[in-house]
Amino acid sequence: MTRIPEDPAGVFPDPATITVDGQSRPARAGESVAAALIADGRAAWRETRTGGKPRGVFCGIGACFDCLVTVNGETDVRACLRQVCDGDEITTTAPEVSARPPRVPAADVSVPIVVVGAGPAGLHAALAAAGAGARVLLLDSNPRGGGQYHRQLPESFRASRPEKAHPGQAEAAALLARIAGHELIEHRPNTTVWAAEAAEPALRPGGSNPAEAGEAGHVLHTTTGTVRAERVVLATGAYDRAVPFPGWDLPGVYTAGAAQALVKGQRVRPGSRMLVGGTGPFLLPVASGLLAAGVKLEGVLEANRPAGGWLRRPGILASAPSKLLEAAKYNLTLARHGLRVANGQAIVAVHGSRRVEAATVARLRPDWTIESTRTVEVDAVAIGYGFTPQLELAIALGCSAGAFVDVDSQQLTSVPGVYAAGELTGIGGAVLSAAEGRIAGLAAAGAVPDQRAARTRGRYARFATALAEIYPVRDGWQSWLDETTLVCRCEEVSYQTIRDTVTEHAVTGTKTLKLCTRAGLGWCQGRVCGRNVADLTGLPAADHRPVASPICLGDLAGA
Repeated sequence: MTRIPEDPAGVFPDPATITVDGQSRPARAGESVAAALIADGRAAWRETRTGGKPRGVFCGIGACFDCLVTVNGETDVRACLRQVCDGDEITTTAPEVSARPPRVPAADVSVPIVVVGAGPAGLHAALAAAGAGARVLLLDSNPRGGGQYHRQLPESFRASRPEKAHPGQAEAAALLARIAGHELIEHRPNTTVWAAEAAEPALRPGGSNPAEAGEAGHVLHTTTGTVRAERVVLATGAYDRAVPFPGWDLPGVYTAGAAQALVKGQRVRPGSRMLVGGTGPFLLPVASGLLAAGVKLEGVLEANRPAGGWLRRPGILASAPSKLLEAAKYNLTLARHGLRVANGQAIVAVHGSRRVEAATVARLRPDWTIESTRTVEVDAVAIGYGFTPQLELAIALGCSAGAFVDVDSQQLTSVPGVYAAGELTGIGGAVLSAAEGRIAGLAAAGAVPDQRAARTRGRYARFATALAEIYPVRDGWQSWLDETTLVCRCEEVSYQTIRDTVTEHAVTGTKTLKLCTRAGLGWCQGRVCGRNVADLTGLPAADHRPVASPICLGDLAGA
């Protein structure tokens, strides 16, 4: 856990001094609090309220709330999102009363089009709509645009070679420069949309008859004020899915996305000796990034055996050449370090007292049950089992959705005036997200469709379908759990508690299970455990959350 030595991105960060639990520590202005603490050698900095278990970074993008700290008296700050400022006072135990007064919301604004999310889909949607002459408000919860794929370095790092940070850095910088320079686009970073609803029906000018359905628009409640928009493009993306196993709540277990975020955006190594495991092609860029950062990888473990699946679909790879080139590049990087992907293997347990010290690696049968095991000494692991789309806002607005949001050929959802693009509609990567974003932005602006973008979407949508078929999460992972394995990290609910509750009380619904066990009632509201609880119990997963992102009661009152 150190900063990247001899960083190829050529960072010259502004120095900062912070106080951590009363001790003065060096930091970099603009880096996340989590990055500063990890670079200072801290794998964990808080304890759970029930079991006193250590916690640090897990998801790395603000979904799980494992990394909470107090900054300048403000409690419950997510360390992975909060940027460091010189003089910050950080404490790892919360005071009895927060020193932060409620935010004073900005004045309400009304815009023709609002785009939520500034990843590949959101950036292209905003540019397409503005290019067609529409005024656009682009909202994003991160301090800089780009999303997880186009993750940007903090400006205060003053990188001389930012393109060396990750392959997409130059493309991202060009996109963000176009956003910043476009007179029809207002970009609001550090803005979380915590609720969404339909606006009250408007009145026709000079009369009392309500306007036709769909003309009233939509209301988004954000941490910087209320936004009313005629049309909404949702590009809220997705976050890593992790499956539980014994010890997965130890500090040093990161989602694959968190490990990548620390390296790409913070220039910090999450460990010195690591394993990367899970399923899906996302493991390849994560492993390559860790190797480039100087991490010693003890293995890259793919739980499935994907070769046969791709051989049965030769046309899919041919139709998505950029993906084939990416895979070849990443595998070449592994080969240069004497590594290759170990198929049919997974991390099924980690061990340690206060942080990861070793991991159990299993050779799996095709159904993912364990055939044999071995122990590997590591100080961190990165795990990823695909992605979970962030459906809260789409569902709050009434959009039809199953595993993903349902859209038509113009990315229009079942709700008039609401469009969805990117990982919300299926997990297919940045190229697909960008094409969908462009289609949605043009449609929201009432412009002529882009046939080239439609063709790109068609090719890469087929690729996304193939990914889901070739890299499934198989039920055999449930055999890795023991009775004490925590399934709900926030409320510390064990597998035994969930299993016994379902059996003894004949639970038939997710809400009842929550009330009986508290699984899913913690900070993350089931974002991490929801799908796993559903798989373990056979109950349907629940994505309806009227408050899409936790906010303080004072902020709610102010709104």
